Amino acid sequence: MNIIKYLFAMIALVGALSAYATADLEVNTPGVNAIKSSMQARHAQLAGYYASGAVGLSMDGMIELRDPGSVPLAARQTVNALVAAENQDRDALYAEIANANGHPEWKAEIRSTFAQRWIQRAQRGWWVMSNNGWTQK
Repeated sequence: MNIIKYLFAMIALVGALSAYATADLEVNTPGVNAIKSSMQARHAQLAGYYASGAVGLSMDGMIELRDPGSVPLAARQTVNALVAAENQDRDALYAEIANANGHPEWKAEIRSTFAQRWIQRAQRGWWVMSNNGWTQK
């Protein structure tokens, strides 16, 4: 690649990165608000499982059933359904925010940013995934 093409490629990259830096992660659209409402309603059902350590926050912006053995067998299907619904909403939230910013290609970066936020804001005692595995906050 000649130097001119290289410079233009770098300028485009810097422009794309600075545009991402201006993404509105707190954007409010009807879609974002509906997803947030769904997540808030579900949180009351998940809170006990976060507190018990059965469910934890993963590094990819999702949640996981961390310790299935701590959930009574009769409740395991319910917890699995809650985790699946939460992850579906989280994925939709990241896509909706990217779309609302006019850049659907930013979904992965927005997801990564939210993953860090979820972990930073986790309550004391909740389990979070790190590069070293599961740790209790």
